Amino acid sequence: MGRITALIGMIKDKASQGKAALVSSNPTSKSLSFHLSVLRATTHDPSTPPANRHLEVLLSAGTGSRATAASAVEAVMDRLHTTKDACVALKSLIIIHHIVKHGRFILQDQLSVFPASGGRNYLKLSGFRDEKSPLMWELSSWVRWYASYLEHILSTSRIMGFFVSSTSSAIHKDEYEEMVSSLTNADLLREIYALVGLLQEACKNPDVPFCGGKSLADKIIRLVGEDYVSSVNELYTRLNEFKDRSSILSFGDRIELVCGLKRLESCKERLSVVFRGIWKRAWIDGFWSLVREVKGMIGDLEDGYEKIERSMVGVGRRGKGYESARFTDRLVIGYGDAVRFSSGRFSNVDRFNYLVSNQTTLNVL
Repeated sequence: MGRITALIGMIKDKASQGKAALVSSNPTSKSLSFHLSVLRATTHDPSTPPANRHLEVLLSAGTGSRATAASAVEAVMDRLHTTKDACVALKSLIIIHHIVKHGRFILQDQLSVFPASGGRNYLKLSGFRDEKSPLMWELSSWVRWYASYLEHILSTSRIMGFFVSSTSSAIHKDEYEEMVSSLTNADLLREIYALVGLLQEACKNPDVPFCGGKSLADKIIRLVGEDYVSSVNELYTRLNEFKDRSSILSFGDRIELVCGLKRLESCKERLSVVFRGIWKRAWIDGFWSLVREVKGMIGDLEDGYEKIERSMVGVGRRGKGYESARFTDRLVIGYGDAVRFSSGRFSNVDRFNYLVSNQTTLNVL
């Protein structure tokens, strides 16, 4: 059955690519050219992730006009929303992740404002099921999780004002730290909650399939692992800022910070398992040391850490942990509430579309 399914997939790939190649031979059909690249990058083969050469063609759309970028994004989203095959869906999501990480702003912006139904199911894949084979059934769980994770990337980016995992531009360390220091406590807490939520979602990845699809799963974990490094760098800067402000924090702000730290620590063990080998041990140990230090400084204040923890009972429960109602809707993208950065907190988008990549150039941990 598996061989028959694979053969059918190969036939579909050849037929779709052949038809698209004929149509896109017209030099004026730029959108059809992107469509062909998407088809070539999203084959039904579970053993091969999208090839770099096809990804580069799609990323090149960011060097053209807004209409060109829109055509590339539309080709990817159409492929994602029309397929019922788990491999095709996963490869489409990998392309979206590459746009987030490596695309130019014009391409990222088109992705962020692509028409969506709103809410958490931005990519419309929460109910995805492929029942053709046991492997496709396993990979379907990866589709649902990966789509949810990318939705968290988009919503976190709306809160931060830039794509957390983007490598399209950078800002000098001193300028960046100055920008963070200018934020209010409420803004810092909102960003910390968003970043922690992203890490919590990263921890929910399904088990790697036993009967195939390992290369796809490995590719996704590497991409998410790079985001993990970037998220930790962002958290490091903000926790350092709170450390400097510890003596002047209000009781309410301390409660919010404790809530965030507890959520962060709840995923520490899972993060160490899922992303082992992606970071240097000294680097990650330095980060968790800072988390403990900030907790300790809060505990040294007049009301004490234990009293703050007890106070969280009255703040409100969410699931298995505690969470302030102040940020109840912080990770929900409503209809029309897309990640338009040109009118957001940062007026100079190219300057502040910031991310520290997996090389940890921002902080010396």
